[in-house]
This record gives sequence, C-alpha cells and structure tokens, in this order.
Amino acid sequence: MRFIFKTDYGQDIKLAKHAGHVFWYGALMLLLLAAPWLFPEYWLAQLTFVMIYAIAGLGLMLLAGFTGLFSLGHAAFLGVGAYTQAVMTNAGLPFPIALVCAAGLSAAVGLVVGLPALRVKGIYLGMATLSFGFIVEEVFARWESVTGGNAGIHVKVPDMFGWKLASGESFYFLCLIITVAATLSILNLLRSPTGRAFVAIRDSEISAQSMGIHLARYKTLSFALSAALAGVAGALYAHKLQFISPDQFNILQSIDLLLMIVIGGVGSVHGAFLGAIFLISMPQVIGLTKDYLPATIGQAPGLQAAVYGIVLIAFVLFEPMGLYGRWLKIRTYLQLFPFYRKGLFKRQKSFQKSDRLK
Repeated sequence: MRFIFKTDYGQDIKLAKHAGHVFWYGALMLLLLAAPWLFPEYWLAQLTFVMIYAIAGLGLMLLAGFTGLFSLGHAAFLGVGAYTQAVMTNAGLPFPIALVCAAGLSAAVGLVVGLPALRVKGIYLGMATLSFGFIVEEVFARWESVTGGNAGIHVKVPDMFGWKLASGESFYFLCLIITVAATLSILNLLRSPTGRAFVAIRDSEISAQSMGIHLARYKTLSFALSAALAGVAGALYAHKLQFISPDQFNILQSIDLLLMIVIGGVGSVHGAFLGAIFLISMPQVIGLTKDYLPATIGQAPGLQAAVYGIVLIAFVLFEPMGLYGRWLKIRTYLQLFPFYRKGLFKRQKSFQKSDRLK
C-alpha cells in the first residue's frame, strides 16, 4: 500500500499526488500521441469519437456529478454547438473563432435553461430540461434557412487560418489537444473555490447556503460551463461526421450521455472517459457477438437498446459508483491485501462523502 507523507498544504491541491500518477498518465499520453502510427484508421476514428464524447461527458459530469443537477436534454447543447460550428465554418470563419462562438452560444443557452434550476430540482428539473431538448430539436427542424431543416447540413473541414485539417490523423490530434485542455480545466476548476462550491451544493443545498454560497449564481454557472463543454463537443462532432441533422440530437442522444456518466461513475472525472469508452465500444462488441447468438436474438432490431438497459440496471443495482467505482474497489483490495475487509469501502465512503474529486 502507498503512503503519502505530506509536509505542506500545497500537496493537497497537486494534480499528481505521487510519482505513480506522473508515470501512468505520462505513459497514457505517449500512447495517445503514437496512436495514429499504432492503430488502423477505423480504430483511430473510434478513439476520436471517444474523446468527443468524453468532452461532453465532462460537461454533464460537472452538472450532474459535481453539482447534483439533473439534465435530460443535454443533447440540445450538443446540437447548438454543432449547428453554430457548421454555420460559421461554412460561412468562412476559421475553426478557432467558430469554436469559441459555439461554446459561447451554448453557454448562453445553458444560462437560460439553468433558470428553472433555481426553483425546481430532481425529477422536475429533468422534465424541464427534457422539454427544452424537444423545443431545440424542433427549432433545428423548422429553421430551414439556417439549419437546413430535416434535410440536414454539410460541414466543411476545419480551417486553421488557411491550414485545412482534412486527414483523420490531423483531426485526431486536434481533438486530443482540446480533450487534454478540457480535462485540465475541469480538474483545476474542481480544486478552486468555485468547484468546491459546486460539490457543497450537491451534498447539501441548505449547508452550502449557510456557508455563504450563492445558490442561484453557482447553479446557473454550472449549467453554463456544462453547456459550453457540450457545445465544444458538438462542434467537433459536426466536423467528424461532416453532416448533421436534427435527429442526431434527440432524446436518445441525451439518454446516451446520461447513461455514459452513470456507467462510467458519477462524481469522478475518470468516469466521463470510462463511460465514453463504454458508449463507443459497446456497439462494436454487440456487432462482433451478434453472429454467435441465436437468430431470434441476434437479428432482433432492439438488441442494442435491450443490452444498454440490462447493463444500466446491473450497474444501478450492483455498482452504483460505475466502472471507476469498481476500479477503486479493486485497487483498494490489492493495496490492503490480505487485510482488506468486505465493508471497508462502504464505511470509507460514508465518512468521505465530499471527497470525490479524483
């Protein structure tokens, strides 16, 4: 088991707690940098989608996992970012300017949607965000002069002030840079007073308010930041597909995003990435195993939805902390073996409810 001897308060807010973190995350970064030369084009494209969904997952994790606000219409923010990026890129604006506009407009819409969060919460907030998602999808379908309506709209390749990122490898590196920047931004935000205010609101709004935390300000800020990250993910999503239509940002997309953070592990940054890996890899696994199943099961049209439902129910019943929670239990068992006790993790969790920022 690793023991960390702390000699100053600065060690409590370091991103890398020990040398093991530096080694493993450094090795992961080297692997990601070498991915275009190690993996074929198809798997590189899947890895790009993992990073795009991870950015959206970080936004939803900030809202639901760290602030405790429920959203069933997050695909709408994804769509706002995607359509803003498509319209501005097709108009000739460089990629960075269009990306900032996509994030800014999504954040502004998030501020408007966050207003109901000041009065309602729980399932009622979920209904409010769900209604917003339906409204935005209808706007995408009806505003044909801008969005192309149900016929959709084509998206040009990213243009970095004259340098076009037309290849899959160049776009992969662009997504990698943005993903790393978004992850570091979220980690630093969670170490700041603003991030700790989000966690305090999640754990107890009454206690947070008694400590002087302005609930309205931080709730709307959480919605805005979450929507901005979803807008960035939507912009990258539009460039990756090169074609977008309103049906790509419907309620099913919102459920996929919510499913992603629940299975990955609500309340952890790692959970957003693990959930994104699950969301992208599960259809591939189902496609590979479909031929080995009986024809009545393998050829059923609702097989993927049924598998998603079964997996979600299994995680809710047996592993509420998701994939990252399971990894924490395995790591704790290996560190404490042979002194690990079965109920140790539950007792530790009950005393450290707010210490879920890793």
